[in-house]
Amino acid sequence: MFPELFEIPFVHWTVKSYGLMMVIAFLAAITLIRRLSRNITSDPQHITNAALYSLIAGVAGSRLFYVIHHFDQFQGRLLSVFAIWEGGLEFLGGVLLAIAVIGFYCRFHKLPVRRYLDILAIGLMLALVFGRIGCFLYGCCFGKPADLPWAVRFPYRSEAYSSQVYPNLQRNRLQPQLRLPEDFFDYYYENGKTLYSLKSYKDLTPEQKKYLVDNDKYRSLPVHPTQLYSSVNGGILALLLYLFWRRGQKTGNPKKHKKLFIKPGCTFGLMFVLYGATRFFMEFIRDDNPFEFWSLTISQIIGVGMIVFGIILMVIFEKMKPDVIVSTAKQSRD
Repeated sequence: MFPELFEIPFVHWTVKSYGLMMVIAFLAAITLIRRLSRNITSDPQHITNAALYSLIAGVAGSRLFYVIHHFDQFQGRLLSVFAIWEGGLEFLGGVLLAIAVIGFYCRFHKLPVRRYLDILAIGLMLALVFGRIGCFLYGCCFGKPADLPWAVRFPYRSEAYSSQVYPNLQRNRLQPQLRLPEDFFDYYYENGKTLYSLKSYKDLTPEQKKYLVDNDKYRSLPVHPTQLYSSVNGGILALLLYLFWRRGQKTGNPKKHKKLFIKPGCTFGLMFVLYGATRFFMEFIRDDNPFEFWSLTISQIIGVGMIVFGIILMVIFEKMKPDVIVSTAKQSRD
């Protein structure tokens, strides 16, 4: 786990791995979107502008979704809501707000909204490839303990490690998964209750560090690298969406073909179906999100909603006429 990659000399600023991977994800997505949009507009600046607005909206939406989801962490310190550099972003919230902003931008400039959204869907899944690698380096979005050759261990006091050494009533876990001796904790009293927290690494004795670093006894349990699973999943979905989008591009005028779901917007709808389904099943091997209703996490509930929403979008777009392509020279209709 490498939440901080390196420090910039003299100014003593650290480069965060998650932030760097988000930048790489944005650049990869915008490069792909500009390339696929060449037949939609003669002014590539529209693509760049929309991408910049969506980046701002994506960060804001990711933070807003995280704050709503974990609001108890911010009670009594509301100003920390804006401390994004401390971590705390959720990909799904960023995607939803970014899509809304791009839709508004396209409407305002009279651009073919559904065609842009189709290409955006492919770019978003490509961005997911790099974004989830950032999650892996930061240590969030971790999986359940697993006895697999590719399972990974996270370091002491990481989110995964802390999750294993405490009971988690929000996940119906009454006992810790990894039992540590009492001298690994600091105990204190608050409101008549005895509370405890893991000691910092520097406060451990050399013998304790030996067991942590050199011995399996108190290392974190190996877990599913769900962040990397999600990264691979993003690459597969990007490829599937691209092939589905190309299927529609090769048919020419969709009015003269009987193939289903080749009209603009259908690729965008399919993105919700595929991502919602894969995210639903991914939650079964993740171990970070609390259960909300019927032993399902909020991401699973949203995933089901995304599947239904995506199917509805595909049906609606299939019945609509192809949208208008605006160029600097003329306006033509497919």
